[in-house]
Amino acid sequence: MKPALLRLRTALAAAIVLALAACATPPARLTSPQLGDDVPLAGLDTSTRAGWPDALWWRAYDDPQLDDLMDRALRQSPDLALAQSRVQNAEQSARLAAAQMGLTIDGNVQYSRQRMSEHGLIPSRFLGFTWYSQADLGAQLKYDFDWWGRKRATVEAALDQTHAAEAQQGAAALALQYAVADTYFGWQADQARLALADRSLAAAEQLLDIARLRVRQGVDLADTAEQAQAQRAQLRQMRTAIEGSAKVRRVVLASLLGVAPAELPQLRARPLPAVAPGLPDNASLDLIARRPDIAASRWQVEAALKQTDVARAQFFPDLSITALAGLSSIDMGKLFTAGSRVFAVTPALHLPIFEGGALEANYGLSRAKLDSAVAQYRSTVLAAARDVATQALGAEQLAAQRDQQQAQLAADERLLTHAKARLRQGVRDARESLAAELVLLQQRDAATQLHAQALATDLALIKALGGGYRSEPRSQTASHSPSPGADHERH
Repeated sequence: MKPALLRLRTALAAAIVLALAACATPPARLTSPQLGDDVPLAGLDTSTRAGWPDALWWRAYDDPQLDDLMDRALRQSPDLALAQSRVQNAEQSARLAAAQMGLTIDGNVQYSRQRMSEHGLIPSRFLGFTWYSQADLGAQLKYDFDWWGRKRATVEAALDQTHAAEAQQGAAALALQYAVADTYFGWQADQARLALADRSLAAAEQLLDIARLRVRQGVDLADTAEQAQAQRAQLRQMRTAIEGSAKVRRVVLASLLGVAPAELPQLRARPLPAVAPGLPDNASLDLIARRPDIAASRWQVEAALKQTDVARAQFFPDLSITALAGLSSIDMGKLFTAGSRVFAVTPALHLPIFEGGALEANYGLSRAKLDSAVAQYRSTVLAAARDVATQALGAEQLAAQRDQQQAQLAADERLLTHAKARLRQGVRDARESLAAELVLLQQRDAATQLHAQALATDLALIKALGGGYRSEPRSQTASHSPSPGADHERH
C-alpha cells in the first residue's frame, strides 16, 4: 500500500506542477497613472477675490428670499434625490463586495418524508420499509484565501465607486444651487426692468398726449403723433416681453424646487447685489479638490486601477476550503446521538490553465477602461480650466463695459438735469425733458441688463470654482488605499 500511496502523491505533485506551468503568464502589476495636481490657469488675475466660496456661498448676497429658496431646493429637489439614490446604490454594492470576503458560515436544518419505489434500484421489500424520514442538521464553513488580492481589489474598487458617486452628488447639488440662484436673480433683474419700463411708458404717454394736442392745434404734422404712438407701442412690447420672462423664471424656480408654480413662495423685488471680481489666489492648486466633477473623475481612475488588479488576480490559482459538520439520520430518535455525526473537509483549487484567451481579453478590457478613465480625468481638468478662464475673462469684460456704461449714464443724467432746468425757466417745453428722461431710462435699463449679466457670470464663476464643495483628504476617505499605487507596490 505504501508504494502505491507514494506513486499517487508523486503523480499528484507532478499534475500540480504541470498545471501551474500551463497557467497563463500574468501581466505585471500596474502603477498609478500620472495625474496632474493643478489646473492650468496661467495668465488669469488670481489675487482680487478673497477666499473660496464656502458651503453656503449664496448667503454672501444677503438675501433672505434666496436663502429660503436654497433651503427648499436642497430638501425637496428630485434631482438631488436621484443623486442620493446613486450614492446609496454604490454603498450597498461596496457592502456586498465586502460581505463576500473571508469566512462565510451557513446553517442548514432539513427534514423530509419520502416514499421509496417498490420497483426502484433497491426495492423497498429488501429494506423492510416503504416510507422513511430523513433529518439533517449542520453548519457549512467556507473560506477563500484570496492570496492574490482579487476580492480585496474588488472591495476597494467598489469603495472608490462610492466616493465617485458622492462627488457626483456634490456636482448635482452645485448645479442645483447655481440654477436656483441664477434664475432667482434673473427674476429680480426682470422686476427692476419692469419698473423702468413703467416709467418709460409714463413718459411716452405724456409725449403722445403733447403730440396729439399739437396736431389738433395745427402746430405739428400728423406724423408727429404717429411717431409718438409707435414709440409707446414699442415700449409696451418690450414690457410684455420682460413680464413674460419673469413668469417663465417663476415656473423654472418651481421646477427646481420640485413644486407647482402656485406653491412657490411669494417673491418681493429687491436690488441686485454687488459683484465681487477676480479669482482666489490658490485657484490653480485647489481646483482639483474644489471641483466635484474632477474629484469624481479621480475616483473613477482609482476604481479602474483596482479593477486591473482584479483582472490580473484571475491569472493565478485560487484556493478555498469548505468544511461541513452536522447530524444526519433516518431515525429521528437517533438524530442527536454520536453515530449521526457527519464531517467533511473539501479543499478546492482553481487553476486557470486553458481559457481560450479570455483572461488576456478581460485584462485588456480593464486596461482600456483605465486608459479611458485617465483620459476622462484629463479632459475634465482641461474643461474646468476652460470654464474658469471663460467666466473670469467674461467678468473682466463686463466690468469694463459697466464702467463705460456708467460714464454714458452720468452724461445722460446731466442732460436731463439741464433739460428740466430749461423747462422750469420757460425756455423749452416739456418735450425736451421727457425725451431726455426716456433716453436716461433706456440707459438705466441697459445698466440693469449689464449688472444682471455680471451677476450671472459671477454665479457661473462660483460654480466653475466648485462652489462650496471640498473633497476630503485621501488619507481619510481612501484609507483602503493611502495613495495611488501604494497598495500595488506593497503587495
